[in-house]
Amino acid sequence: MNLFQQLIAQTIESGVSQETVILFLLLPLVAGVVAAIRHLIGFHGFGILIPTAIALTLAVTGISAGLLVFLTILLTATLARSFLSKLRLHYLPRMALVLWFVTVAVLVLIFVSPIFKLGLTKVSIFPVLILILLAEEFISVQIGKSLREATRLTAETIIIALSGYFIFNLRPLQEFALRQPHWIILAPLVLNLLVGRFSGLRLLEYLRFKKLLN
Repeated sequence: MNLFQQLIAQTIESGVSQETVILFLLLPLVAGVVAAIRHLIGFHGFGILIPTAIALTLAVTGISAGLLVFLTILLTATLARSFLSKLRLHYLPRMALVLWFVTVAVLVLIFVSPIFKLGLTKVSIFPVLILILLAEEFISVQIGKSLREATRLTAETIIIALSGYFIFNLRPLQEFALRQPHWIILAPLVLNLLVGRFSGLRLLEYLRFKKLLN
């Protein structure tokens, strides 16, 4: 048993859940995969942090519950922005009111969850705040560009986040992370160094310029 394994064993024995340790070990790897997807495939989305955070949120809450909360937040934020834009409020108070509408909507969703068996028992304030971050980015792009662009970036963000979610939930990878944590810690370093030096065309660029390349 190496030093990392001993530290992990002691941490779990002290009361930290095994799931939490696994998520922390895999988090840098997921962030590296998110960067690779953006850089090699050509998806954009909303940066690195938000897709990684959403992947972590889905891993904690479950994919069905997480997506349900996310869609509720997104729909509520969009409708609230449309309504509040007619009041001609300053940006920050308007966004605070959007958060108010979103909070009420999520509370209603949690209240009706036992009735309709929606499976929201694991939803907590921190995953909801992470999902609200994406809703704020969505609204900002709507204001600065267009609804179409905001929808495209949000869709790409969700696709990237789902990739991270599946990595978080790979059982063999979880077991490997506990058995060989040092390799899981080193893997993102190697991955990011390799991806960071890639200078070729992205996959979507190959598809976009296929006729010119031929």
